[in-house]
Amino acid sequence: MISVVAGTFNILHEGHKRLIRKAFDIGDEVIVGITTDEAALGSRIESIPLYIRKKELESFLTTMSKPWEIVEINDMYGPREKIDPAHILVVSEETAENGEKVNRERSSRGVRPLEIVAIPLLNAYNNDKISSTGIMKGEYSRSGNGDAIRVAVGSLNRVKVEAARTVMERIFGNVIIIPTDVKSGVSEQPKELETREGAINRAVSALGDNDMSIGIEAGVFSTDDGLYDFQYCAILDKSGNMTIGVGPGFRYPDDVAELVSKGMTVGDAIHRLYGDPDIGKKQGAVGLLSKGLLDRKTLTEQSITAAMIPRMMDL
Repeated sequence: MISVVAGTFNILHEGHKRLIRKAFDIGDEVIVGITTDEAALGSRIESIPLYIRKKELESFLTTMSKPWEIVEINDMYGPREKIDPAHILVVSEETAENGEKVNRERSSRGVRPLEIVAIPLLNAYNNDKISSTGIMKGEYSRSGNGDAIRVAVGSLNRVKVEAARTVMERIFGNVIIIPTDVKSGVSEQPKELETREGAINRAVSALGDNDMSIGIEAGVFSTDDGLYDFQYCAILDKSGNMTIGVGPGFRYPDDVAELVSKGMTVGDAIHRLYGDPDIGKKQGAVGLLSKGLLDRKTLTEQSITAAMIPRMMDL
């Protein structure tokens, strides 16, 4: 039998994992639907880019012992050629009604209805249902725990925030990540060591009463052979200790460098040349230029990890 489970999976939390595990328990093979960026933005105020959500989902599914497939979906019904052969739909109690809508649509086309299996919601520490929204707002950790290391990130950019979550969870396990809207205090397009200054400014402004803060700033650096991108990260803790790291850089194509030399930001130059105005919030210029071989989140994780190295032996 084929079981189906679906969601946006903005932050893959324990509630999502329970749904997925149930689908594997009762099905011989599992189809996992994940909403596209367009569909996610249509139903939510904020969404994490699909390439980040999908990569995290794939990582979890590789731990399962039965066959599985991820299918991108634009609505609750999913692509007919994939979903019509299925037998079971696993939902939460909250979304059981959507399962009934799916069955009515199937019946209207003469397709057999799905068996609907609903499981209870999982609550966070405050007895509210655990949700991606609550985690993204910094209300609790991925597990729903409110008593965890609190790390502020000096940005609302979801690529930076999720890179920080990935690295800090690897190091500390349970963390609460708080996106914080702060100013870098440097140019819109940082250049040279102004990049380092921007990262420090963001970390200082974001700390507040949290345990740690992270400031991340990408900037351009001119060298004899062209224009390079480097990303600095500054990490400040409540005792006042600041550590700084920089990630590996890459060289921009000459047409991008020429526009930047004329006063454009990298984002504007990429938009002019390649037509994506929101590239910084998605895979980043490096994702586009490398054709997906490397993405901005990975580069950001490396700069955060570099900034944590001076602290590691004391942890």
